Amino acid sequence: MKPTFKPMGDSAIQITFGDKIKPEINSLVTEFFQLIKTQKIEGIIDMIPAFSTLLINYDPRIIFYKDLEKKLTQLTNFDVAISSLNSRIFEIPVLYGDDYGTDLENVAQLAGITQEEVINIHSGTDYLIYMLGFLPGFPYLGGLDERIHTPRLATPRIKIRSGSVGIGGQQTGIYPLESPGGWQLIGRTPIKTYDATSSIPILFNAGDYIRFVPITKSQYKQIEDEIKEGTYVHIIHKVEDN
Repeated sequence: MKPTFKPMGDSAIQITFGDKIKPEINSLVTEFFQLIKTQKIEGIIDMIPAFSTLLINYDPRIIFYKDLEKKLTQLTNFDVAISSLNSRIFEIPVLYGDDYGTDLENVAQLAGITQEEVINIHSGTDYLIYMLGFLPGFPYLGGLDERIHTPRLATPRIKIRSGSVGIGGQQTGIYPLESPGGWQLIGRTPIKTYDATSSIPILFNAGDYIRFVPITKSQYKQIEDEIKEGTYVHIIHKVEDN
């Protein structure tokens, strides 16, 4: 499917790469996002990649819609695969169950399996980050095993702690900030996936991958302490290394 262009108001353009949520389509979004960044087109203010679309905000005082559409159309003819070269896999340590994942038992019961099996299934996949949204740095992840697809809570919680890892329908994700939410909570990570004080506030990008790694309470506390002391080192793999 050839990308289509559509004006969104008087200062944005939406590029659509498909009408389904699929890794191949999302890869096109990410690749084109990376390609545009390398072009440094004057007038582009911001870009927001999503499941199958890329929204580009621009300054119409600097570049007209038709001129921007022409430049972008020309770029769609490039045969590149930039995102696959830049994608990373972030290891995210998670303490599953108990007070850290209060819905783990419920997820297991609905799936008809043990809590340990839920943990093994959930931590046994590298999840593609389709997009970031809802909260700064909230990753919408693809690839959740259908055995643990779980409906959202009938009544959302008023407060969910930052770092909570949850399942909502066919997706899993990490709450980067304390917030309301309706996903089933199965664990928590001590990692700050969003840090407003950092020069790079969001840990990962759309097109990267997340690998959940089960940890113990003592490991959780150790990582917490290292983060406070500024000595924690994130474990990151290149996609081509795996």
